[in-house]
Amino acid sequence: MVHEKQVIDEVSGWLRVFDDGSVDRTWTGPPEVKFMSEPVKPHDDFIDGIAVKDVVADDKSGSRLRIYLPEQNGGSVDKLPVVVHFHGGGFCISQADWFMYYSVYTRLARVANAIIVSVFLPLAPEHRLPAACDSGFGALLYLRDLSRQKINEPWLSNFADFNRVFLIGDSSGGNIVHQVAARAGEEDLSPMKLAGVIPIHPGFVRSKRSKSELEQEQTPFLTLDMVDKFLGFALPIGSNKDHPITCPMGDAAPAVEELKLPPYLFCMADKDLIKDTEMEFYEALKKAKKDVELCISYGVGHSFYLNKIAVEMDPVTGSATEKLFEAIAEFISKH
Repeated sequence: MVHEKQVIDEVSGWLRVFDDGSVDRTWTGPPEVKFMSEPVKPHDDFIDGIAVKDVVADDKSGSRLRIYLPEQNGGSVDKLPVVVHFHGGGFCISQADWFMYYSVYTRLARVANAIIVSVFLPLAPEHRLPAACDSGFGALLYLRDLSRQKINEPWLSNFADFNRVFLIGDSSGGNIVHQVAARAGEEDLSPMKLAGVIPIHPGFVRSKRSKSELEQEQTPFLTLDMVDKFLGFALPIGSNKDHPITCPMGDAAPAVEELKLPPYLFCMADKDLIKDTEMEFYEALKKAKKDVELCISYGVGHSFYLNKIAVEMDPVTGSATEKLFEAIAEFISKH
């Protein structure tokens, strides 16, 4: 008799886990938003000023990166800053080639005139933390090898300014930004320099619900069920949300003042479910006298800028997105 596998847990619309350990990430939510999770093929030709290619960074692990290269008009050969991107999705869903990220990070490449290097991250529950953080740090070491001319990748070797490397991450990708930045402080990256980091709405939480989690409106991009279940799938077995990756301001995490960190642009949204615990981490950076700027987006919630429909149809979201991108571009230009 053939055993029919049973769903043992699910996160509405996003993911189902079966009793044999397999995972199905087929989108089952509203069909009108499915286009945001469709993969976009790379293109060597410049479309709206950006060319895109995928590269294998490590043959052994098969780890992959997506590179967004802005077109240089007038034959300029000025080297460009590099922004390493870690996608969100609660460590459990989404891919670097999704249309949602393609539309946002082609735009950032244009606005900031920077090369974006987006990392294909291993997903939980098949690959629990710290797998995604290790993969993110591996991408930084790949850039270091390029800066030392140990390896060659034409777009990066020819156009990247390795003195101006930044990290950026959406939601759980913001957690990875902090983890990679902290590890980088212990590593000789020369001649490359980590010039700054930009966590956007990082998934910083505690095991005890915060006031904002209890009071703020839940959105399709973040519900309490998503926070609880994604982190339950992602954290090491036996850990809770007070783990250092999800609670870097907590007692289990290294003291912030002891970390060697680059400048931070810490981005929050005033309607974010988890804004209270995000603010707690920002205050910890300030108290530790770290170089940190705060960028708050008003009238919008968690990862608002990734919702292409709202960005185009809702003036508040559109305006907040434009201001966020301007703040990021300004931070990159001054470091």
